[in-house]
Amino acid sequence: MTKNDQTTIRQRFGRAIRRRRRGLDISQEKLAELAELHRTYISEIERGEVNPSLETIDRLAKALDTSIAQLFADYSIG
Repeated sequence: MTKNDQTTIRQRFGRAIRRRRRGLDISQEKLAELAELHRTYISEIERGEVNPSLETIDRLAKALDTSIAQLFADYSIG
């Protein structure tokens, strides 16, 4: 079993969002504002507690100045 098998896709996605956000040096509050989402929802996503919709994933990618495909590729989500 590989490390990716031990974590859920939600957890891997959440970690990718957090890493990208931190790489851009923006707060959860700023990301929430840019993506037009609530800050607590950003926190839940980053902790892998929720399953964001495709629309939300698109909003996050745009707010993080990347594409969905690049986000998944750069952070080995798939």
